Amino acid sequence: MSDIIQLLPDHVANQIAAGEVVQRPASVVKELLENAIDAKASQIKLIIKEAGKTLIQVIDNGIGMSETDARLSFERHATSKIKNAEDLFLLNTKGFRGEALASIAAIAHVELKTKKETAEVGTTIVIEGSEITAQEVVVTPKGTSIAVKNLFFNIPARRNFLKSNAVELRHIIDEFYRVALAHPNLGFVLFHNGSELYNLPQSNYRQRIVNLLGAKTNEKLVPVEETTEVVAISGFVGKPEYAKKTRGEQYFFVNDRFIKSAYLNHAIASAFQGLLKDGHHASYFLYLQVNPQSIDINIHPTKTEIKFDDEQTLYAILRSAVKHSLGQFNIAPVLDFERDANLDTPYLQTTTGKMPQVEIDRSFNPFSSDTPKTTLTNSGKSVSNSSFNASTSNSSYTKAPAASWESLYVGLESKGTKDAVDFNEMEFESAPETATIYNDVVKDERQYSTYQLKNKYIISTIKSGMLLIDQHRAHQRVLYEDFLKHITVKEAMSQQLLFPLELHFSVQDLEIIKQLQQDLEYTGFIFQDIKDETVQITGVPVSVPESEVSILLEQLISDVENEVPDSNFSVTDLIAKSLAKSLAIKNGKKLNPAEQEHLVNSLFACKEPNVSPTNKTTFITMSVDELDKKFV
Repeated sequence: MSDIIQLLPDHVANQIAAGEVVQRPASVVKELLENAIDAKASQIKLIIKEAGKTLIQVIDNGIGMSETDARLSFERHATSKIKNAEDLFLLNTKGFRGEALASIAAIAHVELKTKKETAEVGTTIVIEGSEITAQEVVVTPKGTSIAVKNLFFNIPARRNFLKSNAVELRHIIDEFYRVALAHPNLGFVLFHNGSELYNLPQSNYRQRIVNLLGAKTNEKLVPVEETTEVVAISGFVGKPEYAKKTRGEQYFFVNDRFIKSAYLNHAIASAFQGLLKDGHHASYFLYLQVNPQSIDINIHPTKTEIKFDDEQTLYAILRSAVKHSLGQFNIAPVLDFERDANLDTPYLQTTTGKMPQVEIDRSFNPFSSDTPKTTLTNSGKSVSNSSFNASTSNSSYTKAPAASWESLYVGLESKGTKDAVDFNEMEFESAPETATIYNDVVKDERQYSTYQLKNKYIISTIKSGMLLIDQHRAHQRVLYEDFLKHITVKEAMSQQLLFPLELHFSVQDLEIIKQLQQDLEYTGFIFQDIKDETVQITGVPVSVPESEVSILLEQLISDVENEVPDSNFSVTDLIAKSLAKSLAIKNGKKLNPAEQEHLVNSLFACKEPNVSPTNKTTFITMSVDELDKKFV
């Protein structure tokens, strides 16, 4: 029997390794940006075309590479970061595996230009599918420029799994955010299809957050500072009133490296307990500095997961630091033990004020013409007008003489019975009674055939038995088909706002809104202006309350970010689903009998009433026979 185990060719092994390191264009962006940072660059430029599918280019002004280093950098497990196994626990650089460039070169066309500061000329290398096709001497500025073209050109199956350009660009911007936030001391520039999206100057942490997320972010930040023997924590958390329903603005950095940690995220959620609305998540930008020997980074190919030696202590310190900051800046109620007790109002008064005494002239009669006029003095005593003189006119009040009360009835004598008013024949003006669509039913609710169970389900009778409807999913289906029809026909109704509604978004959120603007206008939105991180809206769909517009657009942006629009779905379908999900009746809302019956009728007027827009069951039926079996 012949041997069946054999060594894989290098190009096949590189393609397999690329499956772990390079999942999408954003993965290439991450690796190239981290290499530029390790090269001690102070200015980094990222150029993207067609969301990275055509071109990803990173240009830096770092130390550059020699001709030999440039050639070795594309070999597997070739790195300058470590020399032995112990170095894995003393890492201060981004990359150390030596797999990134080899994996990228295996699945794309790569062109590298590099030059050291002391060298007169640089080196250019062209690679196609792990094969070096050209290596020449070239005149190039100091630093390194690496261009990755036609990603997955030799693996079409992987290319077919890529999402739309909007989704892939969003992932690239996410990676750009993570690197730029971790290194505010470096300058970053991002170009997409020839237009500049970001130009970030060298700054501090707060300025970098504001430059990325918009000027309005500055007022939302609460600083966090804590230094212990275990960890040094710095950064910012968002105020509770600005919390969002999405988890987008949540960043942990450990030793200037972005990480994901559900355990540490729970510490932040615990610190905000009682301050956030249900379903909302706090924003945070926290930087942790720990001893490199106390963490293990080498547990995931993307290096976004870290294992800590003492997670419980880190959890407690992080939670306390955030709670202290929220209390220090009067975000959360706290006990102040340094309060001056002398400034407090005592609960028991030792002295009480004297009850004021008012003297009344009991002989005063307003209907008597000969009653002496009285004057109330400042002391509260009444004196006769006979004793009043001009010297007291400034400090007293004199009651003006009243006219004879009999004059009020002059001219009102009866002029005979012919002018008497007959109140039985008087007609009163009233508003006409308007008919309603439920005119015959509202007066007697017992005529309805629906019943609401636990403010969640609607029960209705049918010929064969009973119908049980999920009100939230049913309303989603109704709204989904309604919005879909409006977008398709392009004749949606819109309600004008008295004052324009001004909303603020980050640059990448604004790009998504621009892409969806035309379809949103077909649903009833009217955009007056979109510029400078600001969106002005003058009209909204009839079914959308003005207070819900901001939440609705944030949910729509979140759906785009979370890959809801697959390549097989249209943007029209995405918008209709997102709007329906945001505006549908929530479980727990009480509906009156008219609303219940209207929802049932609207559901069964839909083309596909059986399922919601997310393909979940909207109703179930139970026949009389099934009910009878329950009582056997």
